[in-house]
Amino acid sequence: MFDLAVFGSLFLTLFVIMDPPGITPIFLALTAGRPAKVQRRMAFQAVCVAGGVITVFGVLGHQILNYLHVSVPALMIAGGLLLLLIALDLLTGKTDEPKQTKDVNVALVPLGMPLLAGPGAIVSVILAVQKADSVGLQVSVWTAILAIHVVLWLVMRYSLLIIRVIKDGGVVLVTRLAGMMLSAIAVQQIINGVTQVIQGS
Repeated sequence: MFDLAVFGSLFLTLFVIMDPPGITPIFLALTAGRPAKVQRRMAFQAVCVAGGVITVFGVLGHQILNYLHVSVPALMIAGGLLLLLIALDLLTGKTDEPKQTKDVNVALVPLGMPLLAGPGAIVSVILAVQKADSVGLQVSVWTAILAIHVVLWLVMRYSLLIIRVIKDGGVVLVTRLAGMMLSAIAVQQIINGVTQVIQGS
């Protein structure tokens, strides 16, 4: 049977970790300057990439990490460093350059991974799938994963309306704020990874 408690617990956990409201300014900053049609496509691509990564790790997570001899803290630190590089670009305005605007598909990196499908979300899903020892619990877990990705897509899809209101000057402001937020997220992720390494040693 479908377990509402398991569904609600995982959905809320992923909502906090993947942070749909918080991803809005970052999405706006990374996709600024592109046509609305392209932005809508990138919102869909980012959710698909995140969903694909989450699904693969949900099914094969432990095997993949063990095969590569990669620990969860190492995954967190690497993800944090990658996010920090993106945050520095946003803060310094390098994302305004034509090369960044036209050639780089930010829906894949950093939006799809590691912003949405980051170490926190991956580990939460791996643990939830492992604990689900019946068909009903498995259905509850995967329904929660699908639901959070639908929410993420809706938030990014309709955040494009904000661009029409705030105009170019507002986009620049949002870009700088997003850079600050993203740098804080990145540093916290690195700290969490280092803390786990120290505690485990």
